[in-house]
Amino acid sequence: MSDRSPPPLRWCLLRLDDNGNEFVVRDNLTRAAAEALQREFEARGHKQSYWLRPQPATSQDAK
Repeated sequence: MSDRSPPPLRWCLLRLDDNGNEFVVRDNLTRAAAEALQREFEARGHKQSYWLRPQPATSQDAK
């Protein structure tokens, strides 16, 4: 029997700057790594907002 489970979901960390612009800080992360990076950036005390977003699976993820 072949394993047809979906590929692991990847996450990206985004930032909202003072002018309302959204930027991808880093992508292709595990959820745990993305959460750790978010905590690291928030601990720096900047005014920007940081959040995680799941990335859509790509054909390369299935390999």
